[in-house]
Amino acid sequence: MKTIILIGANGKMGQAALTGLGKHKVITAGRSADSYDFQVDITSEASLRKLYEDVGHFDAVVNTVGVCEYANFTEMTEEQWMSTILSKMMGQINIVRIGQEYIADKGSFTLITGILNTKPIPFAIADATTSGAIDTFVKCVAFEMPRGIRVNSINPTVLEEAWDVYGEMMPGFEPVPGKLVGKAFERSVDGFITGQVIFVDA
Repeated sequence: MKTIILIGANGKMGQAALTGLGKHKVITAGRSADSYDFQVDITSEASLRKLYEDVGHFDAVVNTVGVCEYANFTEMTEEQWMSTILSKMMGQINIVRIGQEYIADKGSFTLITGILNTKPIPFAIADATTSGAIDTFVKCVAFEMPRGIRVNSINPTVLEEAWDVYGEMMPGFEPVPGKLVGKAFERSVDGFITGQVIFVDA
């Protein structure tokens, strides 16, 4: 049994991840102090460092959060771009950059991206760009990770459980059940792969 920090466990993607992590000790973390075991803001280096120090020993980190701004490219402001970059991209990079100092030998990081960097839709340029950046990051940083630490990303299409929220903006997409996405998280945490983008699409 591994000790896993799951960031964003209460969200739809976090719930999907949980279905694949049931045999492990899962420690939850998120923005709300009342809803999780630990509070964390992935856009803050100090907050991430405090999380890792407070948890102590852990074998894996699974992230399922990343704020994205949606707007037409011609109308997106720098503030909207930076909000997405600081969360979806730099927040996840820092989860690994800082976390590698604390995680156990042969531990693993699993990050979240999304299908829109390979199947674009209107208004999602920031989401697509930062997802593509993280997929590239895991492919490259895997060669540099110390102590046998692994890093992968999960790149899912829209969840069935979130279709009521995202379905209207994703015509022609086939949603997948959260349990199927949970299998991808399980493969990342319990397997031996590293530097891989695990696609989950219909």
